Amino acid sequence: MTVLVTGGAGYIGSHMVLELRDAGETVAVIDNLSTGFDWAVPEDVPLHVGNIGDQEFVRGVLRERKIDAIIHFAGSIIVPESVENPLLYYRNNTANTRNLIEVAVECGITRFIFSSTAAVYGNPEENPVSEDARLFPLSPYGRSKLMSEEMMADVATAHDFEYVALRYFNVAGADPAGRGGQSTPRATHLIKVACETALGRRPKMQIFGTDYPTPDGTCIRDYIHVKDLAMAHVAALEHLRRGGKSNVFNCGYSRGFSVREVISAVKSVSGVDFEVELAPARAGDPAAIIAKSDKIRTALGWRPAHADLEGIVRNALDWERHLMDRQKAD
Repeated sequence: MTVLVTGGAGYIGSHMVLELRDAGETVAVIDNLSTGFDWAVPEDVPLHVGNIGDQEFVRGVLRERKIDAIIHFAGSIIVPESVENPLLYYRNNTANTRNLIEVAVECGITRFIFSSTAAVYGNPEENPVSEDARLFPLSPYGRSKLMSEEMMADVATAHDFEYVALRYFNVAGADPAGRGGQSTPRATHLIKVACETALGRRPKMQIFGTDYPTPDGTCIRDYIHVKDLAMAHVAALEHLRRGGKSNVFNCGYSRGFSVREVISAVKSVSGVDFEVELAPARAGDPAAIIAKSDKIRTALGWRPAHADLEGIVRNALDWERHLMDRQKAD
């Protein structure tokens, strides 16, 4: 049987494909290539180019590839963009997920892993934040993901359908073996932006907001290495295959770093003192959010292997250098 990875040509999805292949799984990918790249999918993994909201197209892939589990990454992820264009996010993240789940149920697929987000918590009342904390997203992005979580819970009650929703904190880094990384142009991920600036791909970068109620006035986030996140999905898949019940888990390290601390780490690892400009805070950004991650460690046996900020930065820098070399070759 085959695991379907939606959004498998994108940043996190492509790392998921690598992790599944490394584990000996048969994999297929659906991606519309709006932000992903066909070259990010290994040549021996079938790539079906299309939209997960197109039920006839998805139905054909599920039947052709004999899919028995779906890991769903496809969607939109930029908080400020969601504030400016909420309907895009409710279509891409909620309506399309609804269409995908309906076809999965129709085709008898009972295992579903969903890419959710820490944005469902909004500005948490305490940190680290646990899975049973109040859910109060500050942006259409967070609300679109929370709606999908609620929809999955309802479907699991009504049908033979089990799911795991993984609430990501801030994903960063690149495959330590150099096979993949964050490649999207104009990406907004802090570590990627800082690495691009260190390597001269941007003239400067900005810090958005310096008067948050944090020790240095900048936002604090829990940064998780993309490989550790992919390993969490493998653990979730094993959980469902063992007959495990539907559940929700945080994916983070239970330690936060401020924007200024991350920039300092990038400057230290790269050896470049690049220009940083101060800018107003962005809509939808909470002051601090750090994962309480004991639940996933206990229930799924997840053990992160790359929980080191400098290591995350080093992998990200290596990948940016690879992209520069690739562009020169093209």
